[in-house]
Amino acid sequence: MAKIIPALSTISRMTSGERRLGRRLESFLEDDYLIWYDIPIGRKSRYPDFIILHPSRGLLFLEVKDWKLDTIQTIDKESALLNTQKGQVRDSNPLAQARQRTHETLDQMKGDPQLSQTAARYQGKLCFPYTYGAVFTNITRKQWNGIMSEGAQERILPAHRVIFQDEMLEKTDSEVFQQQLWNMFEHNFGSTLSVPQIDRIRWHLFPEVRIGGPSLDLFDNESDETAAETLVPDIVRIMDIQQEQLARSLGSGHRVIHGVAGSGKTLILGYRCLYLAQTVQKPILVLCFNVTLAARLRHFLAEKGVGDKVHIHHFHEWCALQLKTYHVSVVKNGKKFFECQVESVIQGVEQSWIPRAQYSALLIDEGHDFEQEWLKLVVQMIDPELDSLLLLYDDAQSIYRKNSFGFPLSAAGIQARGRTTILKLNYRNTREILTFAYDFAKEFIQAQDADDDHIPLITPEVAGISGPHPVFRKKKTLEEEGRFLARCILQWQEKGVELNTIAIVYPHNNVGHFFQKFLEDEGIPSVCLSGKEDKRAYNPEANQVVLLSRHSSKGLEFDTVLLCGIGELADNDEQKAQEARLLYVGMTRARKQLLITSSKKNWFTEKLEKLSAPINQKHGTQVSEPA
Repeated sequence: MAKIIPALSTISRMTSGERRLGRRLESFLEDDYLIWYDIPIGRKSRYPDFIILHPSRGLLFLEVKDWKLDTIQTIDKESALLNTQKGQVRDSNPLAQARQRTHETLDQMKGDPQLSQTAARYQGKLCFPYTYGAVFTNITRKQWNGIMSEGAQERILPAHRVIFQDEMLEKTDSEVFQQQLWNMFEHNFGSTLSVPQIDRIRWHLFPEVRIGGPSLDLFDNESDETAAETLVPDIVRIMDIQQEQLARSLGSGHRVIHGVAGSGKTLILGYRCLYLAQTVQKPILVLCFNVTLAARLRHFLAEKGVGDKVHIHHFHEWCALQLKTYHVSVVKNGKKFFECQVESVIQGVEQSWIPRAQYSALLIDEGHDFEQEWLKLVVQMIDPELDSLLLLYDDAQSIYRKNSFGFPLSAAGIQARGRTTILKLNYRNTREILTFAYDFAKEFIQAQDADDDHIPLITPEVAGISGPHPVFRKKKTLEEEGRFLARCILQWQEKGVELNTIAIVYPHNNVGHFFQKFLEDEGIPSVCLSGKEDKRAYNPEANQVVLLSRHSSKGLEFDTVLLCGIGELADNDEQKAQEARLLYVGMTRARKQLLITSSKKNWFTEKLEKLSAPINQKHGTQVSEPA
């Protein structure tokens, strides 16, 4: 069975004929076919009805019309005059429409060396077949032949490029149906597309599935429309089919995504925000625990022009905003101030001082850091008519509490049984970084099963590219460690590395500020995100190195991470598990290079030395660093 994106069960806007064709494509075609319905393609956001991709057959664009025979007054090569309830209306000839969208789409793929033929005779041409066709869901071929001569058909709608109602019945032979699709092709190259080539086709078709790097991710703000057409990265990182299917098929109701670090959870959240912003009236609420992550999401979505519709806050900031907006006083009960704030909001909602149903949808990132009472509170903020909630989490990154969700999600008002998805593949990190990080922390994040009303712990699976092995370096003093970090960054800067792709992740704020002084001495622009105002003001595009704690690094990613000051960590038994998880979080922020440093000895440095020894012996130093 073929995979249709979005899933047919989640699409409400299809015509009856489109849905019928969708069911036939799904059941008549094998599972190596990819099919997309009504998805905007490329920078110009054209909407073909169906796009079909097969590794050996190529790319097929189909336009579907539910016209009836008596609807068509006249038709020529470019348009048709239709009789409708509103009078006569002129519409495009479906084949001309399909042809135009096909060529507009394929033009942006030309010039991609991995999608081009190498033979001199065909140089510059695409390496896979492509074609287009039309489908009439309410007209039989016999009816069409009765009103259209053979000569007229060849000029207006060639017979081999059209499928009719009687050729897409449930009882139709699947092989006959497939043959009609492939009769639309004028050429068969006899070769098969590789998986990387299929991914490159998807990269060109759908910019929103791109992951990571300049001009490659969902939040890209590329002003030059030609840049995406001319830029062909050496390594294409895009959503896998499961992620794309999930992102496009999220319907109403409560949804839960369990994803490992780097599996694209935040990408899916961002995609969902962009979609909802176009379809709902009330604002959308996005909550996370991390102040820095909230700032980054806010920055990117504002650039996309939906900042007024998508309200992004870290949880306690949102609580403070509710209290201020509705003039509710903070109840002081001897607890920490932020805890009093939360309890005051809960009380305010219970007493109807703070209104419920303020938002059309709620999206929660870092859900593993939320308490049951917090979730129960914010679920009440969703408009019950839409009841749209998306919760994303990774239990391996639960670092603020000793135990992650120790309660069923239903106890917090989240009704997601049967609507949960697990993402195991990590796309952020290289194989070497993820393997190193997991080997370091696996005794503290061992996988365990749970039903879809509880939180499972998931072992990550590698899907990324290969790169340099992580490097662990010991220094004699903290000062020497700081000078070493500055020298590394200077060397990378001289080689053209952008400073905003580098992060120094430290264990404590005092250590971060200590290391920042060494960067200042070398004239390296930097910002240390130690306070809330610094975190709120964080601009990921500013040309500066960012220094931040392991807690603040959650949800973020950088090409190069310097995980420093490991010797400053306490390694007593009570804190060992939490510190190991925090180090795992810090390590998995690195996309390409990971450099770990320490100037003191403890349990963590001993383990890092053991992990590094066989790597250094076999591969030597692969991370580019000064002597």
